[in-house]
Amino acid sequence: MDHLRAAGHDVLALREPGGTTVGEQIRALLIDPRHAELAPRAEMLLFAASRAQLVAEVILPALDRGRIVVSERYLDASLAYQGTGRGLGVDLVRSVNDVATGGLRPDLTLLLDLDPETGLRRARAAARQAPNPSGGARAEHWDGGDRLERESSAFHARVREGFLALARIEPQRIRVIDARRAVAEVQAEITAAVEGLLQERRRAGGRS
Repeated sequence: MDHLRAAGHDVLALREPGGTTVGEQIRALLIDPRHAELAPRAEMLLFAASRAQLVAEVILPALDRGRIVVSERYLDASLAYQGTGRGLGVDLVRSVNDVATGGLRPDLTLLLDLDPETGLRRARAAARQAPNPSGGARAEHWDGGDRLERESSAFHARVREGFLALARIEPQRIRVIDARRAVAEVQAEITAAVEGLLQERRRAGGRS
């Protein structure tokens, strides 16, 4: 995002679930480890509800103003987590989210691929340090991780495969980036992928 802003682009950074007053309240329910009994379909619908509010209240108005929207997670996360990880099926989750988003899809998805154990360790460390990109304080730190982080290694392995399966279906939109490498190398590949998309849009005369 710093690279885009330095180049003069108007960038809006978001996270999911959350990003709105309603969405942050839904987020608190979803990640609270005290709600271990939450049914998979209820989980799917809560994620979709948060996303619907975010699209209507924040993303669409930002796109209409010509801003670049960068979101930490979006539709593909639900396809992988609830569709594959929870076993609800990608088609079902996609159909629900098509209603939630009005069919709005990302132009580019960057999939930072890492084995689940390392990824969870990094995510927990980052959650303790990073500010909420949507504003406000982070209130979701629990020892041992949030509700999803506390899921079994088998669950997280299914989620990873779900993401990789999506990337195999849409290789032009979903770029798989090997996150085992040094931070500088990962950042360079991310920058190259984003710049490639922007150049394509400029050549096509479309909105970047």
